[in-house]
Amino acid sequence: MSDDILVSRLEGNKLVVEAGDEITEYDSKFLIAAVLVYVARGNGQIEPEESARMIDLIEDHFKMQGAETLELLTRAISELDEEPELVPLLCGLGPTLSDADKEDLALMGLKVVAADGKRHVAEMEQFSRAMEAIGVSPEIVHRAFDRYFAETMPGL
Repeated sequence: MSDDILVSRLEGNKLVVEAGDEITEYDSKFLIAAVLVYVARGNGQIEPEESARMIDLIEDHFKMQGAETLELLTRAISELDEEPELVPLLCGLGPTLSDADKEDLALMGLKVVAADGKRHVAEMEQFSRAMEAIGVSPEIVHRAFDRYFAETMPGL
């Protein structure tokens, strides 16, 4: 993609970005991978445990195989690095997600934050910014927290 994004538009559930004569499409799979990468980078780097957790979460959610999942995450990492202006454009895909998908994404984000066993305020702030930017309501985030605690602290 060139430095100047000329046109971006939603076509159904895909974001189409035109830069010069290059056209790139992004879908909800890419959005979810990008959000997880964004959250994991909240403390400045992606820890090995976070990488492994993202791979597991994406494989489970989309029923993907290892190589395909790794390719999706690698693409999200490299495109977010190379094209930081892509981030606000990707937020436009938020409304294409159902409430159930948004809740699943919020739950996955929480699991990525917790993956390395450390509490990083910066990652939680990054999580909150991402949820707000893609239009995940506080009620949906609350349900994701409930699910997270039900899974990790049964009996409470």
